[in-house]
Formats: sequence, structure tokens, C-alpha cells
Amino acid sequence: MTTPTGTDRLGLTARTDVLVVGAGLAGLHTATLLARQGHDVLLVDRRTSLAGAVRTTGIFVRKTLDDFPLPPEHLGPPIRRVVLYPPDLRRPVALVSSRDEYRVGDMAPLYTATAATAKTAGVRIALGTRYAGRQGDTFRLLSRDGPTAVRARFVVGADGARSSVARDLALDRNHHLLVGAEEVFKLAGSDEPPTFHCVLDPSIAPGYLAWVVNDGQHAHVGVAGYADHFPDGLRGALRRFSASAPGLSGVDRPEAVERRGGPIPVGGVLRRIGCAVGLLVGDAAGAVSPLTAGGLDPCLRLSEYAAEVLDHALHTGRPDTLSAYDGADLRAAFRGRLTLRRGLAQVRTPTMAQAAFTLLRTPVGRAAAGRILFGDKSFPTPAR
Repeated sequence: MTTPTGTDRLGLTARTDVLVVGAGLAGLHTATLLARQGHDVLLVDRRTSLAGAVRTTGIFVRKTLDDFPLPPEHLGPPIRRVVLYPPDLRRPVALVSSRDEYRVGDMAPLYTATAATAKTAGVRIALGTRYAGRQGDTFRLLSRDGPTAVRARFVVGADGARSSVARDLALDRNHHLLVGAEEVFKLAGSDEPPTFHCVLDPSIAPGYLAWVVNDGQHAHVGVAGYADHFPDGLRGALRRFSASAPGLSGVDRPEAVERRGGPIPVGGVLRRIGCAVGLLVGDAAGAVSPLTAGGLDPCLRLSEYAAEVLDHALHTGRPDTLSAYDGADLRAAFRGRLTLRRGLAQVRTPTMAQAAFTLLRTPVGRAAAGRILFGDKSFPTPAR
């Protein structure tokens, strides 16, 4: 049965081939691919609307845009220009690509459109439904209609950086986390080229960056860093940064803005992300770039691999085939960026950040930054 809001109503007991917990892009993509292979898929999310409580900035890199059919009507203008700033905001380093490198998704309608695609493929979606734990091959769910026991052949944890599914399956969990907060508001238009502004200032964003994305349609103003290193808290840091953030000259900021925030795993792909009962995708699997904290490309690519492995297990009836879903091999591809992540975490004072820009302004420094920001690498393709 489907409710008037388009959410499937569950009874006291239910059965499914695959239970997917979490309706972010990772969960939606995994569920859609499995449903297209003819499997019965139930997707649950505690949110009552996918248009609410958005956590991601929604930055899609060129490789993702090239390889995945994202709806262009829900993507902002292409961005080719990135400007890097030291703490005093003087003498920034501007990098301009010859290609379209980034587009920012309008995430609320993009989630809604992606969910509609999933339903068309045959996925049953139950919103306002919370995952409440596992008992053998039975999984407990709670919704406004009461508790439900779901018997599933497999479960997919797409439930974020602090995954409850990972806990219940005794899989690895994220411990190396940043926290981020962001304000988003519409723009009336801009004569400036779409630009991604990044500020390296440990007094505002300890261990990471503060940013402004101005693509001419929307502005995203945010900070992220290690939770226990913010001198006046995360929201205090965002307030201070917003008062002098670059890239917003002449912009009238509205009274009402959309506020986003949440944890960001930056420890690299976890080693143990699958077992005979199920597997993890997206943030739950640590599938986020350790250096840039970008997670949308990894979540989509790892979801494709997860769907492949699950499809094989469902067709063969052999749960042991999920042992091929191993994060250790994938993790090896992140060694370089894990090293750079550790280096960035050591930039702990504005003086150190200012000194780093001495190197960044050289031809060698600019070339290295260009390779990171405009490179062709994406999430590694697992060996099939």
C-alpha cells in the first residue's frame, strides 16, 4: 500500500530481498540498480521528506558528471575557477581550468527526482521509518504506524558516517571525522564567473577549509574541521567566517537561509565493509576523499560495485560471495591523499597556513594544487 505522500506503508511483518537503510544518493543508487535487476528492494529513511535535512554541499566533479546521468535541470552552472586564500585573504592563488570541473546540485529536487527514478524501477520506499536494529535475518523498523519486522536476505547500510547498520553487522566504523556547517541561499545573479573560493585558516576551520561556492545561482558559505579544535564552536566559526567571506562582494544576503551540517568521514575507505549479511556504501563505508572531503563521486561508484556483488549473491544463493566486497584493496588507492590529509591536519596556526602559501604561489605549488583540484582521478574501480 502507498500513502498519499508516495511512501510505502509497511505491515507488522515484511519480506524483501534487500533492505537498504538510508536514502541519500548512495542508498538510492544501490536500490535502483538492484531493482532493475529484478530484485525486491525496500528502502527506508528516517526523514519524512527527502527534500529536508540536506547535509551535503552537493559538489559534483567532472568525472561524476561525465559518467553518471544526473538530471541537468538540478545542477548549477559549470565552475572552472578555484581561488585559494591564506588567512589574511591577501594575494590569493587563482586556478582556472580549461574544462568544466564542478557543478553544484540543487540537492532537494535532485533527491526527489532520484527517488522517483527508484520507485519507477520498482523500489519500495518507506520514509519516516527508522532502523532500530537486527535480530538474525530480521531487522526492526519503527515508523508512525508502529514497529515492523523485516526479513531480508541482505541489508545495505547507507545510513551515514555513524552507521547503525555497521554497528549491528560488526563491520568497521568511522572514527576519523570532521564536522561541517553551511548556509545556502539563492542569488539574484552575478557578473562574476562561477567560482569556488577556499580559505585555509586553522583559526576558523581547524584541520580543513572554509569555503564559498558562488555559481551565480546559489551561494554556499561553510566551514569544516575537527570538532574539538574550534575555539568558539562550529557555529561560532561559521558566523565569524560569514562576516568576511570572500566571493560575496555586492551580494545581498537574505534573512532566511538554508542551514546544513553534519559529520564528514576523512579516514579513507574502511577495511571491513561487507559480510555474509550485508554491506556498507557511501559515508558509512568511509567512501569520501580524505583530502578534499568530497563524497558524491565515491558514493555513486561504490554503490555500483555493491549492487554488482549483491546481484551475484542473490542469483547464486551464496552469501559468501559478499567477501569480495573488501575495502582493504580500495583503501590502498588512498595512501597519497591520506598522507596529505595528515599534513593538512598539522597546519594548526594561521602563521603556518601563511607559510604554506609561499610554496603554493610557486609554479611547483600551483601545479600540485591543479592536479588535486582538476585531476582526472576518481574513486578507484574495484577489480571485478
